Amino acid sequence: MTTLLTILVLILVAIAIWQMTKIFELSQIRAENTQVASDKDNKYNGYLMFAFLIFIYGITIFSFWKYTKVLLPEAASEHGGDYDDLMLWSFVIIFFVQTVTQALLHYFGYKYKGEKGKKALFYADNDRLEFIWTIIPVIVLAGLILWGLYTWTNIMDVNDEDDPLIVELYAQQFNWTARYGGADNVLGGANVRMIDIDRANVLGLDESDPYAGDDVIVKELHLPVGRKVNFRFRSQDVLHSAYMPHFRAQMNCVPGMITEFSFTPTITTEEMRLNPDVVDKVKRTNAIRAERAANGEPNSDPWEFDYVLLCNKICGKSHYNMQMKIIVETEEEYNAWMESQQTFSQLMASMN
Repeated sequence: MTTLLTILVLILVAIAIWQMTKIFELSQIRAENTQVASDKDNKYNGYLMFAFLIFIYGITIFSFWKYTKVLLPEAASEHGGDYDDLMLWSFVIIFFVQTVTQALLHYFGYKYKGEKGKKALFYADNDRLEFIWTIIPVIVLAGLILWGLYTWTNIMDVNDEDDPLIVELYAQQFNWTARYGGADNVLGGANVRMIDIDRANVLGLDESDPYAGDDVIVKELHLPVGRKVNFRFRSQDVLHSAYMPHFRAQMNCVPGMITEFSFTPTITTEEMRLNPDVVDKVKRTNAIRAERAANGEPNSDPWEFDYVLLCNKICGKSHYNMQMKIIVETEEEYNAWMESQQTFSQLMASMN
């Protein structure tokens, strides 16, 4: 509410200044009334272009200084480093080109401003200049595209080599459910038409499929560090998108089909909690929550960092709340957790 009021006040102030400017202009007695810009007008506009150039550079520097602290910490997956490198160099090139082109645009706008008795010089064509400003973007963009394709090919290397863990992520409005292949690491057959809420078969597993018996269905995703994970995604209702930002992973969940993604976690939850960027974020967040608690406001409990699975498609009114906790742990901790879980056959037996 405070932000909205601030914006409204700024808009009203801008309107008031604009109206005062118009009144000032009308109050001035002009020797001549013409719509043709004078040398004085062009000079002022040239200065204003320089002022705007300083403004956009200033706001860019301010944004880097103010908001880089809210960026994600280091990638927690094997492919995340390549992803971040590609993103970094893309931004470096974009900002370099933006800085140079904006400086030239505003400088030439001032240097070649209209002046009485001065005629503009026009080039009908300049083959050399056109070749330069065409070939440079072609080379740069081709390099980025080829690098991106190479990175994407490595990221999308979904195969059964290195004994990957097989996990299914099932999306529905507005929650996630995870299913593990169990002892045989093979997922049983499933179909949305087989869903039986009364018997707790919430994912529609085929009870006659021998591979389904040892499947494990949970509401909290556990992953062993250093082991490749092949994810399979299904959606029960609408288009969702499984987004795991700390692992630089995202894949659409499409009703009626199975999509796949693969990555290897490299940093446990406990290790990431010790990351300086994460420690700083937790400190800043809890300072805000402490202030909210002092004012008796909700959502003021202390926060502890966890990896999270989000939905990155606007899938309905509770889309914002569609998330699942992810815990990355050692192989021993993962195995102990898995042994404590109930299998699908045990769950079905308890319902009879």
